[in-house]
Amino acid sequence: MGQLEIGFLGGTREVGRIAVTVKTEKTRLLLDYGAMLSHEPGFPMHIPPKDVDAIILSHSHLDHSGAIPIFYIQGKKTLYTNRVTTELNQLLISDFIHLSSYYLPFEYLELKSMMNCSKHLEFNTEQKVGDMAFQFKDAGHIPGSVQPLIEAEGKRVLFTGDFNITETRLLGGAKMDYGDLDAVIIESTYATEEHTERKKLEKDFVDACTEVAEKGGTVLVPAFGVGRSQELVCVLAAHHFEYPIVLDGMAREVSRVMMSYPQFLKDPRMFMDAVHSANWVEGWRDRRKAAKSPGVIISPAGMLKGGPAMFYISKIGKKSNSAVFLVSYQIPGTPGKELLEKGICVIDGKMRKVKARVQHFDFSSHCGASELKEAVKRLGGNPKIFVVHGAEGNCEYFAKWAKDELGREATAPRAGDTFKI
Repeated sequence: MGQLEIGFLGGTREVGRIAVTVKTEKTRLLLDYGAMLSHEPGFPMHIPPKDVDAIILSHSHLDHSGAIPIFYIQGKKTLYTNRVTTELNQLLISDFIHLSSYYLPFEYLELKSMMNCSKHLEFNTEQKVGDMAFQFKDAGHIPGSVQPLIEAEGKRVLFTGDFNITETRLLGGAKMDYGDLDAVIIESTYATEEHTERKKLEKDFVDACTEVAEKGGTVLVPAFGVGRSQELVCVLAAHHFEYPIVLDGMAREVSRVMMSYPQFLKDPRMFMDAVHSANWVEGWRDRRKAAKSPGVIISPAGMLKGGPAMFYISKIGKKSNSAVFLVSYQIPGTPGKELLEKGICVIDGKMRKVKARVQHFDFSSHCGASELKEAVKRLGGNPKIFVVHGAEGNCEYFAKWAKDELGREATAPRAGDTFKI
């Protein structure tokens, strides 16, 4: 029996640009290769493409996928993922190139090559690469999100990617019953924060939206285009919200993609009905009208860094009878975080106090602190635990918890670290 080596190239003690390698003597797999979405994009540590035998992508979000086109500048590597992730990736990375091309070492051509090299794998189907085998388990994070489970040298390694064990309107949760494991690479985005119980959260959100609309106000919900926007359309529909629901920006394209792949959704019928009942913005006329009408507008960007949400906030932010309900994770330094903490936003080119009611609803697609702990307790065997994808001390905190409370061997690696299993 040889050893397995796990290497960390990014996403350690931070949220963003995640990249992990798992290798035997003969074969090396790269798990995710994401981008850090700050003012200028940041990338994981470099790895020569010739040293990688295949790439596995856990899901389409850019902090996991955004730097993968680098591998297609000259070469062709097989990228293992599934159909819905491939299509969502195309939307997200095209948008990324469109917005940040000045800073990126790749263009649309590399993205196209990446699409052509994608190989689709169903859940629970074994795939071999060299002397390694792997399969995808459902991660419950966004449609198409997977947890790669890798087997080689008699060892079993789970990479959770981003995951959620709580059922939502859109998805069933990750089950975390994968038999005995030797190592687990786990995210810790919310290791120190609890999420509001889902039923209560939904009710509070719908009640708040109704209250604003009844008084003639408009609710702007800046939301991530992939997953969050669709989740909220489903929540409003399930609670029979009586005012118009408007869908704008990338959320429209993404909803189209998801409608083509109902097998990745918990309740495709409910999803179709909800999405069909929303009004899809076709152009500026629709936008201006929506900004004046009572109802809810769901539009990216989730942190107010771009997208049609910028137009809406300039109109809705000025009205005291309207509201801005933030529902996505707000990275420090983003306009969304500024709005939440200081109640200010750029309107008509000037930093102004927002008159609309501002509130945060914690619709997360990640595990909260209790769920993360629960997930680790469910793991079979006595795996070594590597904690990644957490900012502000979360990785270190969660590794310490696993060590102190469960007696597990747990570490919060740094970029460049490698470990033998």
